[in-house]
Amino acid sequence: MSYMSCVLRAAAPHRLPVPWRSPRPFSSTTGPTTKKSVPYQKTLKEEGSGSGEPSQPPPSSAEVVVVGGGSLGCQTTYHLAKQGVTNVVLLERDRLTSGTTWHTAGLLWQLRPSDVEVELLAHTRNVVSRDLPAETGLHTGWVENGGLFIASNKQRLDEYKRLMSLGKVYGVESYVLTPSQTKDLYPLMNIDDLYGTLYVPKDGTMDPAGTCTTLARAATARGATIIENCPVTGIQVRADDFGVKRVHAVETAHGTIQTPCVVNCAGVWARALGRLAGVHVPLVGMHHAYVVTERIEGIQNMPNVRDHDASVYLRLQGDALSVGGYESNPIFWEEVSEKFAFGLFDLDWEVFMQHIEGAINRVPVLEKTGIKSTVCGPESFTADHKPLMGEAPEVRGFFLGCGFNSAGMMLGGGCGRELAHWIIHGRPEKDMYGYDIRQVLLTVPSIALSLPSRRFHHSLTDNNRWIRERSHESYAKNYSVVFPHDEPLAGRNVRKDPLHEELLRQGCVFQERHGWERPGWFSPGGAAPVLDYDYYGAYGQERHRDYTYNQLLGHEYTFDFPPHHDIIKNECLTCRNALALFDMSYFGKFYLVGPEATKAANWLFTADVSKAPGSTVYTCMLNKQGGVESDLTVSRISPGDPASPLAPTFEGDGYYLAIGGAVAQHNWSHITAVLQDMKLQCKLLDCSEELGMMSIQGPLSRRVLQEVLDTDLSNEAFPFSTHKITTAAGCKVRAMRLSFVGEMGWELHVPKADCVKVYQAVMQAGARHGIANAGYRAIDSLSIEKGYRHWHADLRPDDTPLEAGLAFTCKLKSSIPFLGREAVEAQKAKGIFRRLVCFTTEEKVPMFGLEAIWRDGKVVGHIRRADFGFAIDKTIAYGYIRDPTGGPVSLDFVKSGSYELERMGVTYPAQAHTKSPFDPDNKRVKGFY
Repeated sequence: MSYMSCVLRAAAPHRLPVPWRSPRPFSSTTGPTTKKSVPYQKTLKEEGSGSGEPSQPPPSSAEVVVVGGGSLGCQTTYHLAKQGVTNVVLLERDRLTSGTTWHTAGLLWQLRPSDVEVELLAHTRNVVSRDLPAETGLHTGWVENGGLFIASNKQRLDEYKRLMSLGKVYGVESYVLTPSQTKDLYPLMNIDDLYGTLYVPKDGTMDPAGTCTTLARAATARGATIIENCPVTGIQVRADDFGVKRVHAVETAHGTIQTPCVVNCAGVWARALGRLAGVHVPLVGMHHAYVVTERIEGIQNMPNVRDHDASVYLRLQGDALSVGGYESNPIFWEEVSEKFAFGLFDLDWEVFMQHIEGAINRVPVLEKTGIKSTVCGPESFTADHKPLMGEAPEVRGFFLGCGFNSAGMMLGGGCGRELAHWIIHGRPEKDMYGYDIRQVLLTVPSIALSLPSRRFHHSLTDNNRWIRERSHESYAKNYSVVFPHDEPLAGRNVRKDPLHEELLRQGCVFQERHGWERPGWFSPGGAAPVLDYDYYGAYGQERHRDYTYNQLLGHEYTFDFPPHHDIIKNECLTCRNALALFDMSYFGKFYLVGPEATKAANWLFTADVSKAPGSTVYTCMLNKQGGVESDLTVSRISPGDPASPLAPTFEGDGYYLAIGGAVAQHNWSHITAVLQDMKLQCKLLDCSEELGMMSIQGPLSRRVLQEVLDTDLSNEAFPFSTHKITTAAGCKVRAMRLSFVGEMGWELHVPKADCVKVYQAVMQAGARHGIANAGYRAIDSLSIEKGYRHWHADLRPDDTPLEAGLAFTCKLKSSIPFLGREAVEAQKAKGIFRRLVCFTTEEKVPMFGLEAIWRDGKVVGHIRRADFGFAIDKTIAYGYIRDPTGGPVSLDFVKSGSYELERMGVTYPAQAHTKSPFDPDNKRVKGFY
């Protein structure tokens, strides 16, 4: 019999291959056991699997064709049928679950550091534990044995306490336990090195075959068709009259199905399926493994365990355990086989050894426990460890539901429902921005449509090195503590703005957003460059030594104020009291121009932007349901010099759009999709790479810039929310009087070749006035202090302008229609049932979002965004609240309550504000100090 302790002795050190080469051949001699089998009593593997005949002939047509019969394919088919799409066909090349689903561990943990994911997980749990048994009378295999998260240090327990507070908002029962309480719950556990644990009694496990067969039964009962042994051989794509590519049909080995919609739920094989339609699917395949032990006396009914610090999980398997985790040197599946069904790889014990060590430390009895079998199968992983979902922009009607990073079972129900809603209604119900994937170049007569990824820029998804590096780091750090200000080390320095080297020399500590390197904060210790990725020393790579950037990141690994808190304070107060320069060059900068540009702008933007050239307007863009897809500034422009990126030549009207760089691609995708549907005579042009952008803000900004700019900056000559082209240091620039920090200031939009010259001129003029560089950490603090929104933090596609306090951006007093207007007007008439509220606490405690909001002793919401405001010297937090009785949330309701914010299980008295706590009368941005 093979024992865990034998594995430790058998796995001698071995230099692993570098990740970009094919992995070495597996050998059964590398481990003490060669038996490979999943631990489930029932699987769908049987004789006849992969036979030449389909389970039934494919129909000639369907409304939707789902490809892939794993967790996501079955969940999506079920939810489509449940939402009324009965003519849906699921195609599986072999048997249901035969790809990656059949060997999954099937764990479901209810708490994650994301409000949306908590909701998605809750729906999956409801589907498998309640809905499917009620609909079919069948048991899905759901086992509710609870979940236990292990903390070996303070930071980890703090993270668990944050999850516990968020769980209270969603009714997820959880408890923080002491080591002795943990021992009482799990007697076989070693608690010598425990700091504490988080216990969630209603976590559990799912059975892959039981879940998928029950989903199939429920879906077919509602009219869906499920066809096994029917591989897809081609996808027909045709261009419509406007040159837009659309799905036309799905070809199989047994016939062609005419359909306008295909859903790619093919898991590791999703890239190959995408290629059939000309769609790029940025994921990689990796080996992912666990081992199954022999019987363990006393393990029955124990909760599942995640020891994140040891990167290991222990899943209850009847009277045994499945032991697995995420290693730092995973094996890439370089050549994905189309014939791989119900298959397993030989386990590489040298790679897996670290999990054995962690498991034995946590449950010592495992050292003398036999290993019954190994389970090492393929899984798909993505660059940011989030699934790929939504409509692929290369081909309309081609949807993705893949790349689930070994979480397809537990996220399947929630994501299947959202994907079904996406297909039927054109968008999901929840905020799925983090999962959305869109990219391609479309050529349409009279409409220049380039649809990059909402999530990844094409310079990233076309970059195999970037995908591999980021996918590796996401895998290796899957069990790491999710700290608020962590940054990746992989895939860096892909997109650098013109000031990058200049700021690097001055101590800039960069953040990465959408491939861009943007300033985070400025270290007085000097340059801290981001180095090439070292794979954390895996694959024989030499790990960087004395890596300053990594060391500075390490100081951020806390839920307290970081050591450089006072440095960010100085940047903020310098801006408030003198002036600071912010490099915002990573911003998206688009031109909307053409004969029907104003018609497009009126429909796209909530505010009235059809003003005279020289005006700038802050506005939102909405979806049909009235949710906010973006907030941005729109400037009316006149035709310019064709040789200059400051203003293109055009006929008709023109608008200049400036949008936060992290969400620029989302905006581009939203705008181009609307233009495509409306078929308007206008173009959207991207000049993001051609222009730099620096913002000079503070009470002394006018005095300094007047020395640099060749124009009058007085209130009368250059009022707030206007712009003009002028000269700075002999260079043409577009100056805009705007602020994102609540101070008087100007943005300078500068051709990239002139950025360094203009920057140096501003810094030289400002030197005697105390000018300082400042980064986005300062912007985060200054903007929340002023009450400015951050899209996808306190403003998301499932929030409306009325709920977010942005009704002033909507031209409701005019008769001009705009996208989402009907939904906003309906909500205004009905009443607002959730509202964004600003809170401050007297006690100086760091908050980062996800804290629970208590009103008069009841949980009414959670914090979306929080930071410390240095000018008012208080913690500031924004969150949406509801009335527990179900009534509307009026301003009187907000003012009348007594509030507390719960941070890591501790509540702090809080004051609610209906206006910004800093400069509520907006005097400073208008130059009145």
